Amino acid sequence: MELLLSNRIIKNELPALVMGIVNVNEDSFFAQSRGGAERAFQLEEEGADLLDLGAESTRPGSSYISEDEEIKRLVPVIEKIRRKSNIPICVDTRKFAVMKAAREAGADILNDISALEDDERLAEYCANSGISVILMHKRGIPSTMQNNTTYHDIFSEVDEYLSRRADFALKSGIKGVVVDAGIGFGKSVAGNLELVKKCGALCDGRFPVLMALSRKSFIGAITSHKNPEELLSGTLAANLVAIQSGASIVRVHDVLQTVDSIKILDAFCKI
Repeated sequence: MELLLSNRIIKNELPALVMGIVNVNEDSFFAQSRGGAERAFQLEEEGADLLDLGAESTRPGSSYISEDEEIKRLVPVIEKIRRKSNIPICVDTRKFAVMKAAREAGADILNDISALEDDERLAEYCANSGISVILMHKRGIPSTMQNNTTYHDIFSEVDEYLSRRADFALKSGIKGVVVDAGIGFGKSVAGNLELVKKCGALCDGRFPVLMALSRKSFIGAITSHKNPEELLSGTLAANLVAIQSGASIVRVHDVLQTVDSIKILDAFCKI
């Protein structure tokens, strides 16, 4: 897989890129994802093609934090990573000030769960700074988003929203756009499954698709496991389905196992 993101080419020899999750907070739903630069280096060693750093938890039921707190958590970690590594760094934020500080520290890509809606300054800044963006669909805010998971036609509604936001990003001057269906962000189990299965058709295939499925509760609902620690095998299976359905990037907690599973998929696909 090869993608041009943030004026640099990110590539590997597999059907999808692997994004490793580094949660720079104490409120993420999977405790083992929490950490700083040392976790980042570990994920890079395990084969991550890029990293996703987040300081503000967006799990269902979580609350937003101030931009000052977000910057305080993120910037020292980015600076420490950059002293040793040039791996692409994506920052999971909704805020202009946070992205600006992260960019100045060495970050490359914006991962915005609000798809550039929460802070009107972000689009212009990303365009002027050559920052690629990941645009996600969600309904409401994390504290309330699972209160309404009913759609008339979930794929069409998510597709229409992402197409509209991607066009806005392009018109703002942003060069690199990735779309994310927002699995678990205001969706039912059935809705999540449909979006994964049809992910390659989002926006008529005009943009790379990111799938963030790792250890999410819909996998537990299917496998009857409630503890995130028990959801690795289900996650690996779901990611392989997503890749076969057209995903270009998978965002994961478990990089080594994900890379191994994709290598097996790739070997079978080459026969």
